[in-house]
Amino acid sequence: MTTSESLIPILYGLATGVIISGYTLLDKGAVSTWLVPPLLLDFCNTVGRLVILTPFAIKNWSEVRYEWKTHKKEAAGVGICNSLAYILALSVMASAPVSSVAPIREISILIGTIMGTVFLSEGFGKQRIAAAAVMVIGVVSVALG
Repeated sequence: MTTSESLIPILYGLATGVIISGYTLLDKGAVSTWLVPPLLLDFCNTVGRLVILTPFAIKNWSEVRYEWKTHKKEAAGVGICNSLAYILALSVMASAPVSSVAPIREISILIGTIMGTVFLSEGFGKQRIAAAAVMVIGVVSVALG
């Protein structure tokens, strides 16, 4: 692997971090500066996803029906828990500093990494756990700072 090829994952990671920072700051501004209620913001996000994803779902309707038939409970659970977690994070952001809330909000990546490595036996387990440990160090550093 060349040096430029090994930099590509790092650039993707940095780009992802910039995007997460951007939408976190927008969320913070919406609930604390513009006083948008967290429930309304979540509703608007859900409507936005519905508008954007409906053409794709219609185009692949047989796959949508199959997935709903086989994973109805999981889909409903994820939908409900995702919205509740987002509303909770927004509610906390309305009064807490974003520097405290944002790192904790992203800790779900750590949980997903551990679950993928331990329960699903995904590859690069040691490297993923090491990267997750760096995340934890960052969260702790922000919390203590």
